[in-house]
Amino acid sequence: MMAGTDESGGFDGRRFGAAAGATLAALILLGMVLLVAVSNRARDDALERERHAYDVTLLVRTVDATVARSEAALGRFVLDEDVKTSGSIYANEWRLAGTQLRQLERLVRKDPVQARRVATVQALYVQHGENLGKVAQAAASAKGEGGVALFYTYTREAPIKPNEPITLTLGAQLRAKLAEIATSERGVLRNSMEQTQFFSAQADRLTDYLSWLGVIIGLAAIGLGVLAVQAVRQNYLARREAETLEQAVAMRTQELSAANEALLQEAEEREAAEAQLRQIQKMEAVGQLTGGIAHDFNNMLAVVVGGIDLAKRRIGGPKREILQHLNNAMDGATRAAALTRRLLGFARAEPLLPEQTDPGELVRGITDLLDRTLGERIQVRVETNGSWPVYVDPHQLENALLNMAVNARDAMEGEGMLTIATSDVALDDGELGGLPGGDYVRIAVADQGCGMSEEVQRRAFEPFFTTKEVGKGTGLGLSQIFGFARSSGGEVKIDSAVGVGTVVSLFLPRSLVLPEEVRRQPAVASRPSGEPGKQVRGARILLCEDDPRVRSATVEALQDLDFEPVACANAEEALSAFEAQAFDLVISDVIMPGMTGPELIRVLKRRHPELAVLFVTGYVGEGEGEDLKGYEMLRKPFTVGALQDAVEAAIGRTELRAA
Repeated sequence: MMAGTDESGGFDGRRFGAAAGATLAALILLGMVLLVAVSNRARDDALERERHAYDVTLLVRTVDATVARSEAALGRFVLDEDVKTSGSIYANEWRLAGTQLRQLERLVRKDPVQARRVATVQALYVQHGENLGKVAQAAASAKGEGGVALFYTYTREAPIKPNEPITLTLGAQLRAKLAEIATSERGVLRNSMEQTQFFSAQADRLTDYLSWLGVIIGLAAIGLGVLAVQAVRQNYLARREAETLEQAVAMRTQELSAANEALLQEAEEREAAEAQLRQIQKMEAVGQLTGGIAHDFNNMLAVVVGGIDLAKRRIGGPKREILQHLNNAMDGATRAAALTRRLLGFARAEPLLPEQTDPGELVRGITDLLDRTLGERIQVRVETNGSWPVYVDPHQLENALLNMAVNARDAMEGEGMLTIATSDVALDDGELGGLPGGDYVRIAVADQGCGMSEEVQRRAFEPFFTTKEVGKGTGLGLSQIFGFARSSGGEVKIDSAVGVGTVVSLFLPRSLVLPEEVRRQPAVASRPSGEPGKQVRGARILLCEDDPRVRSATVEALQDLDFEPVACANAEEALSAFEAQAFDLVISDVIMPGMTGPELIRVLKRRHPELAVLFVTGYVGEGEGEDLKGYEMLRKPFTVGALQDAVEAAIGRTELRAA
């Protein structure tokens, strides 16, 4: 057994050595091939530069010769005035020189230095051509020695004044610049030739090395063949030993499979138990939320039921007492409606009453309220660095900031510095939660309190979760802030460390909404209902409401306000009613079976563009916001006075646009 082990170990060592040698040889071969390829590429590049320099030099000489032939032909033309012979030769040669210059420009366009020189030559060519043209024109018109003097002036190099250096003519400057281009290309030609010779020699040497390496690899292949024969023999022995090991492995695998199945079953049972526990926790949270809502609604319904019952008992009594009990019932119902709006905002399904708001101005405006609420031992510092507006419900934003400030005060145990700062920030996609990239306004409330642990930060936005003592907190503050931020298209972020402090940042999207896109009317009028304005008295109104009780109550309210309402249960009936008569205003519910309110209005607007519209709804789901832009909107439940205000606003808005 020991001998077999030694033999196997020796074989493995030889096999490893052979593999390592083969790998090394392959790497060396690959390196040599790459070096040969690089050398050949460098040689080809040098040859290409050599050919290019030769072409440029040859073309420069050709241009120089062509210009010289053109000047000589012009000289003959000045003397013999033979337009057909010497004059034609001058013009043809001069145009040929221009064509050759354009070819030269294309050749040197990748060399900035030579390109600037060629540009200079082209400028001199144009100027010199204008002068020679004057000579040719003078020679053609004078019929004598008219062009000789000009030709002598433009072609002979002489000092302008005595004892002054010789001034080069334009032709001489052109030839000098061409000579400069040729000289530069000759230098490039020499360098390219040297590089070509160097890389050619290097490629030849590397090729010789590759030949020797091939011989070495051939010898190595013979050695590997010997090792392969030994490998076959060792493989046969190893297979016999492997058969014995396979039997042992099979038995062990069976044992491990049984253990794995037991673990999987245990994991499934644990996962089911965890899912059941999460469901119990969810039901517990729902129960707490339902209990809190039921408590608040019972209090409000107690006011409503008690007020109506007392009013019925005193129906024959003093009017003042009846009105008092009815007002109490109305107040309770109004509070219940406000609670439903807050719940919808918390559920991120209700956009509340947003409007264009300046965050900095709002923060500065509630400073006095914060001072009175937080106490004298809390110092409030306000830093307003941003200028972008936001489109939110300002009252809800004030409540959110007040909740954040109260939490900060409690964290500092009633004493310390509280900082509220606003700033403009730009976020990328996914940088903060699920917010899309864009411009946002950050409102941060920072305290110097005890801070939060990671566990508390993870649960901070859960409803009814609080770290305060019993009776000092409900656990809904941060939850309401979270719901408000989400319903406004924003996000909330907490940065905190135990013993350092906490910064709660509210991110709201920058407002790009026009102020008059959606105008939401209050559900309760600021004044009691009365006579409608003269401009809307007797207006014909089409009411489209699927709920029969709401439809009946709204029709009676419109009749009491001296309007002429026609009620429909769905959009189809409304379209049929419009075919029978015309209406001044359409009051439509948003969500209806079949055709929705916005869809109905789109159809009617195509037929009657001047039609006034008022939407009445108790809920605005996602996807309906764009359809409501440009119209008045009234929330359910509403009072008769609020209905009157909304109707007058809708008709007035349409008349204002028409004007």
